[in-house]
Amino acid sequence: MERLDDLDLAILGVLQEDARLSNAAIASRVGLSPSPCWRRIQRLERSGLIRARVALLDADRLGLGLVAFANVKLSAHGRQALPEFEEAIARFDEVVECYTVTGEVDFVLRIVTRDTHSYERLLRDHLLQLPHVGEVHSTIALTQVKYTTRVPLSLAPR
Repeated sequence: MERLDDLDLAILGVLQEDARLSNAAIASRVGLSPSPCWRRIQRLERSGLIRARVALLDADRLGLGLVAFANVKLSAHGRQALPEFEEAIARFDEVVECYTVTGEVDFVLRIVTRDTHSYERLLRDHLLQLPHVGEVHSTIALTQVKYTTRVPLSLAPR
């Protein structure tokens, strides 16, 4: 884990807020001149702390208004079961997040799709057909109360 100082954290905070800002604007906001700011950003990118600069899209306005959480329990836990499931799940565009978890299930998936019919097709035709899948329990989101891509920089070790 890379040690970060207050300037690094300030730069990361600005980029989390708006990655479209120019280097000069970022430098101005964090109290640096452009050259050292650019070098810090380059270092943060090389180290992998900044993985990408992306546009956040409005799924609802794109007609992708259904968010489902699928709790997946595998029927077998052999040496190949987990990696085979992980490899298979990576191929589905609708699965936007996948976590291995502790507890009664093995994976939690966040799925974004058009509607309940398209979710049902994904579930029946694909998820339940994957090898080693024993059970899938779904929860459909009704209202998005909070959504952020920001990580809590205030908790990062200094």
